[in-house]
Amino acid sequence: MQKRRLFFLIPVVAVFGLSFIVMLLWNNIITDITTFKQVTYWQAMGLLLLCKILFGFRGPGRRGGGFGKQRNLRNRMMNMSDDEKEKLRSWCRRRNEGFDDRAGSVK
Repeated sequence: MQKRRLFFLIPVVAVFGLSFIVMLLWNNIITDITTFKQVTYWQAMGLLLLCKILFGFRGPGRRGGGFGKQRNLRNRMMNMSDDEKEKLRSWCRRRNEGFDDRAGSVK
């Protein structure tokens, strides 16, 4: 029974802690470099929730997140034959032909 309470308590504490961090960062950074006003604790919690709604609840390592895609590609590459690997490399080269390798900008 106590593990269940802890299971539900950790996300709640995390949300309140992250809201406090968002408030501190906003009030100490954003107000100095822009003309935005300081935010209250509850406004910071609202900003955190708004960002999660707009940008999603998935993090790295989960399906659709950043690090998982790299791992999946690596696993797929290891299972490819040499011919398939060369096809993929040539496709990537054709796809990126218009980009300058040094600056990453379009020619």
